[in-house]
Amino acid sequence: MTSKVFVALRVRAGPARAFAAFVGEIGAWWRPNTLFQTTPRPPGRLSFEPLAGELGEGGRLVETLANGKVFEIGRILAWEPPERLVFSWRQASFPPDLSTEVEVRFEAVGEETRVSVEHRGFDRVPAGSAARHGFPDALLLQRLAEWWRDLLEGLAARA
Repeated sequence: MTSKVFVALRVRAGPARAFAAFVGEIGAWWRPNTLFQTTPRPPGRLSFEPLAGELGEGGRLVETLANGKVFEIGRILAWEPPERLVFSWRQASFPPDLSTEVEVRFEAVGEETRVSVEHRGFDRVPAGSAARHGFPDALLLQRLAEWWRDLLEGLAARA
């Protein structure tokens, strides 16, 4: 199985603004998806949280639910503003010791920014896992790519 999806979209903003919107405003543009939900409860609000006061490597991507409960989706693995961000990703339906990885790049193209997302590691999700929703590999990755495309469109509208 090819274990990754790659999606890119241009946004009408410079790399610094696109990066800031991705990280600092993720709760405003993120669109939950029932196939790739992070918790088994109704969706909450996503945010990146700093480690020791400053956002960067080791910080967390979390979802805060309406009841105040916080679910850690992942950790920031690489922090290179305004060009690159890498974080681990886990869904509620993943086995406890499993995570995938998301790499986001921000590349200037004239006065716009090409935002690309590579989500990798789905080959580690066991074949019978609920996270696969019974989909064969190709269809699972297609659905994941479609969702990331929708997310980037939300980011583009925000940035």
